[in-house]
Amino acid sequence: MKKVILGLSALCLIVFTSCKEDATAKVNSENVAKAAERDAVAADFPEMTFDKSEHDFGEIENGTPVETVFSYTNTGKAPLVVTAIKSTCGCTVPQDWSKEPLAPGESSQFTVKFNGKGANKVSKSVNITANTEKGKEQVKITAFIKPDPNAPQKTATPVQSATPKAVKSSTQPGHEGHNHD
Repeated sequence: MKKVILGLSALCLIVFTSCKEDATAKVNSENVAKAAERDAVAADFPEMTFDKSEHDFGEIENGTPVETVFSYTNTGKAPLVVTAIKSTCGCTVPQDWSKEPLAPGESSQFTVKFNGKGANKVSKSVNITANTEKGKEQVKITAFIKPDPNAPQKTATPVQSATPKAVKSSTQPGHEGHNHD
């Protein structure tokens, strides 16, 4: 036990006496300047500015495919990289976007195709994953879908029972309105 304590004491003595150099003398001012510049650039994010954040197709007939183009500009200070564009459902398909970096001030676009299926007011979101500060951007499409006039009409026929149901009621006093078999 004495040997262990003596060994640990010697090790601590060596560690504390070997760190006599001033740590600030080891810092290279050129490296500090490079790191500060790198950090300043890293704080500059690209920004996506869209020509429109929502497109309304208006009234369309059910099943009529439509498409629109969303244009965007990199209004930030760093190159913009769009890594993915996805919709919230399979009826809306974004396509034709550039996966190449977009320099500050440059513009690009992507197409959104909608199959036009649904009923009444429909709204779909398209999510853009990019290296912006938020990491996600979003645009929307909307439409009012009218029924197809050429589609076969569904007619609802009321179902009637062949035999009328007997109404049961209790004959016991105080049990009016309660059914007892």
